[in-house]
Amino acid sequence: MGGPASFRPKPGSIPESPGVYRFRDAGGRVIYVGKAKSLRQRLNTYFADFAGLHPRTQTMLTTAVDVDWTIVGTEVEALQLEYSWIKEYDPRFNVKYRDDKSYPYLAVTMGEEFPRVQVLRGAKRKGTRYFGPYSHAWAIRETVDLLLRVFPIRSCSAGVFRRAAQIDRPCLLGYIDKCSAPCVGRVSADEHRALADDFCDFMAGNTGRFTRRLEREMRQAAAEQEYERAGRLRDDIQALQRAMEKQAVVLADNTDCDVIALVEDPLEAAVQVFYVRGGRIRGQRGWVVDKIEDAGPGELVEQFLLQMYGEATSEALPREVLVPALPPDAEAVAELLTEHRGARVEIRVPQRGDKKTLMETVERNAKEALTQHKLKRASDLTARSKALQEVADALGLDQAPLRIECYDVSHTQGTNVVASMVVFEDGLARKSEYRRFSVNSTEGDVASIYEVISRRFKRHLEERSATGELDAEPGPDAVRETGPEGSTEGSAEGSAGPGAEPGVDPETGRPRKFAYAPNLVVVDGGPAQAAAAQRALDELGVDDVAVCGLAKRLEEVWLPGEDLPVILPRSSEALYLLQRVRDEAHRFAITYHRSKRSKSVKESALDEVPGLGPARRQALIKHFGSVKRLREATAAQICEVPGIGPATAETIVSALKGENP
Repeated sequence: MGGPASFRPKPGSIPESPGVYRFRDAGGRVIYVGKAKSLRQRLNTYFADFAGLHPRTQTMLTTAVDVDWTIVGTEVEALQLEYSWIKEYDPRFNVKYRDDKSYPYLAVTMGEEFPRVQVLRGAKRKGTRYFGPYSHAWAIRETVDLLLRVFPIRSCSAGVFRRAAQIDRPCLLGYIDKCSAPCVGRVSADEHRALADDFCDFMAGNTGRFTRRLEREMRQAAAEQEYERAGRLRDDIQALQRAMEKQAVVLADNTDCDVIALVEDPLEAAVQVFYVRGGRIRGQRGWVVDKIEDAGPGELVEQFLLQMYGEATSEALPREVLVPALPPDAEAVAELLTEHRGARVEIRVPQRGDKKTLMETVERNAKEALTQHKLKRASDLTARSKALQEVADALGLDQAPLRIECYDVSHTQGTNVVASMVVFEDGLARKSEYRRFSVNSTEGDVASIYEVISRRFKRHLEERSATGELDAEPGPDAVRETGPEGSTEGSAEGSAGPGAEPGVDPETGRPRKFAYAPNLVVVDGGPAQAAAAQRALDELGVDDVAVCGLAKRLEEVWLPGEDLPVILPRSSEALYLLQRVRDEAHRFAITYHRSKRSKSVKESALDEVPGLGPARRQALIKHFGSVKRLREATAAQICEVPGIGPATAETIVSALKGENP
């Protein structure tokens, strides 16, 4: 590459208008997105003094081979376009704020007919109201346990709710008055939703009216000599007070604001946010970020506000945002947030009083978070770098394998054969790049490995040769993997079947189904599997990807064509890394295989029932949960499933009753 001078725009060709610009690499991928009041002045800073730029900006410019831009009318439009492009392209050199830990939220599923209160982590779901985040899940459960005395909404899973409705008997919480038991009709859907609305109002800070109402009812019950009811109301009031005491009072009762503090060093920054609603701290959350450019506090605050509130609902936006430094385009950012909230949002730096004191407290938390992150990151980074270098030395590679792909095959006696591909970059799992395959071969693991490697790298070659083609449509088996606590970690983990699946469209920069070719392919198995993978690569003419196999029995590393394995020391970081990669591939493969096998087993009992196609079989399994429960159902209950008539229901009952359970 010729460096930034090779693609510097011609003098006078860059407009002085406000706009948004994109840098691209040799593969056409968008690697950086930025905005500017004057595109000419901003872009000239990249090409004027290369030696004076931030080290990571220098890396970005040496990676890039092209730059383009789009002119907009106002600074607000520039902010909106910058945010939408960052969200669309996910550029590798843009600032990305990462949660410094997984924060739980108290969530109420208002989008359901009977709203449910629960603890959730990860991506937020449409139709659900969130409160928090909390530092610990147990803190949420303590609060919920107190509030269910007063607002007895359901907290059970969908399966428990359906089961209770089928047997017409509530769960334990229904018997101890911590659930209004809508499953058995004790309250109607409207009455239960009213309870959920009150619960949300209380959590949102409207606490006074509930305590006043209970006190009024308690006095009335005592006056009517209903002492037992008055005692229960007294306990309810105490429960609400204990729930309120768990949230510290820091500001005036009518104050709704987010307090943001930032602590940075030359390479990283830590951000902490305290959420204050009704004068009380309702939650706390932290992020860490790698600094890409030599950005000051104002620029970091602006980027943080766009990322934090860009996906937030209008309800999550407060009236006031307190920051350590104003963004360079503070008025434009405030206007954008105001438009998103539908009401005025103020962004300001506290100068004195309680808000200044609270800002100092949040800043101390940010400083501690950055210290802890640096200690942890230093340890992890050292170990990962050592592991990658040890792998390179052991396998005779020219450089450390920064991208490793591992493949594993799973089946049951040759049926439901599937395979997995997991990806580790810089020694860390990259779950957004995972893929899973439905395998056609039934001739054993060696043939399956050959098929999967051939399919994957055939797509790689098509990606390299196909320039300017349209994005590939996701395959019919495209899936997503669910992470801990139901959160979705990464996107588009899909099966790779016949059909174009190149990585990135060079015109748009959008990612396709496969990203980059790996430096190293690891297969789960011994010399036969490693040889099959190498044969697939050789037949396709791929000569820049190394291959090895990791056998489970003695944890031996096999290289294609070698008679003896490579024996890594048991305590080596290299063996530990390869084991983690192999175990993750096995986990991903077995998870897919189990789901596929379970689906085939669930539907097999219904295959011979006349008049049942795939759609109605799936509808029956979804409604009853299992074939066992379907066998126990009556014809009238089966008729409740959409698309099932009385005659078909009788046929199903006859067919299933005639089977041996």
